Amino acid sequence: MAALGAHVKKGDTVMVIAGKERGKRGKVLIVLPTRRRVIVEKVNMIKRHQRPTQKLRQGGIIEREGTLNLSNVMVVCGKCGQPTRTGIRALAEGKKARVCKRCGEMIDKT
Repeated sequence: MAALGAHVKKGDTVMVIAGKERGKRGKVLIVLPTRRRVIVEKVNMIKRHQRPTQKLRQGGIIEREGTLNLSNVMVVCGKCGQPTRTGIRALAEGKKARVCKRCGEMIDKT
């Protein structure tokens, strides 16, 4: 089984590269590494029939984001603005940071 790490993190800007939402960009809200899924802001909107509860007094049809497979999203580089694969570079302090494979710019702000 592959390692359960994900190439995206919460707060990253990503572009959807496959499926009905292809071409859309959004911010990552939640990463579910064990399920290999990600929830992106305003992408893959689904309708959920919700019963009224103590927390949600008004029931009805709620629209919210659905999950996408991790393989269907790519991180967008802040410098070149293009979707890119990521690499890992070791820093001087012994920490690791993600880097853009296109321009070599660091994606993680340290």
